[in-house]
Amino acid sequence: MSDATTATTGPDPEVLAQFETHRRELCAYAYRMLGSSFEAEDAVQETFTRAWRSYDSFEGRASLRSWLYKIATNICLDMLDRPQSRARPMDLNGPGRPDSPLPPPQPDYVWIEPIPNGLAFGADPAEHASTKDTLRLAFVAACQHLPATQRAILIMREVLRFSASETAEALMMSPASVNSALQRARATMSKVQPTVADGFDESDPEQRKLIDDFVKAFEAYDMDALTTLLKADVALSMPPFDLWISGPENVAAFMLSTGSACRNSRMVPLEGANGLPAFGHYKPSEEPGVWVPWSITVLELEGDTISGLNFFLDTQKLFPLFGLAPEWREAV
Repeated sequence: MSDATTATTGPDPEVLAQFETHRRELCAYAYRMLGSSFEAEDAVQETFTRAWRSYDSFEGRASLRSWLYKIATNICLDMLDRPQSRARPMDLNGPGRPDSPLPPPQPDYVWIEPIPNGLAFGADPAEHASTKDTLRLAFVAACQHLPATQRAILIMREVLRFSASETAEALMMSPASVNSALQRARATMSKVQPTVADGFDESDPEQRKLIDDFVKAFEAYDMDALTTLLKADVALSMPPFDLWISGPENVAAFMLSTGSACRNSRMVPLEGANGLPAFGHYKPSEEPGVWVPWSITVLELEGDTISGLNFFLDTQKLFPLFGLAPEWREAV
């Protein structure tokens, strides 16, 4: 079908509806590849555009899902043709002192970004449970250590459970080359991926209580209560700053000094980010009773402790992504 015909008739709603059934899983795939929610959405949109333009040449030789993944993979590989992979602050340097001044912010393309659960997970709870560990921040950051093609192979084979032949078809490689690259990717991941996986089970009453206790302690700015909830090697990070803090006492000291603008904050619960508990974090404004955006805050959990406090400060981009209002007012 020519572009002129497409412009005249418009996309076939039935075809687009078929594409849409794969949007969330494609977005999750692109996010694992790219480390950015916004780039992932762009990649999926471009996938659908290219798929529509070439739909007449798709003759069912493969499944629609496999065909869309092939297109999405090529788009992601093109987008990854850049000098720098995304990272987390703890991937770039050692922990800072709690009294360290904030360094200059780094550009947004430096950082792994959070992704709303609603962009990445389908309605099937079983699918959610089986894939959320591979959307956690630590896994996505570890994937950034892989060359782009190895990254695609690892995700397609280990996460999406494509066969070696299906993966080879998508990447225009031989199955033997795919298997060889997968072994190299596994070896790299075993070195850079954390040995203990964080996890969040929404049905676990102890973890729900842990999150509730965190919100109470943080909103009260009770550092004594907060530190009892933190793992001994907890990490606090604040992209776009590459400073990060390790250890409960250092977190408390930072919060009471450089981070003291967070005092009297409000935490608005979100559906989640990266399969983890997340909040829209508002700080007090100069107007009484009005709070303004401060961060998307994502908690990493390990058992009955909080192992990571991630404050993503690019609220101009992230608050609309998570459907958050530009201000929060105390209910009268």
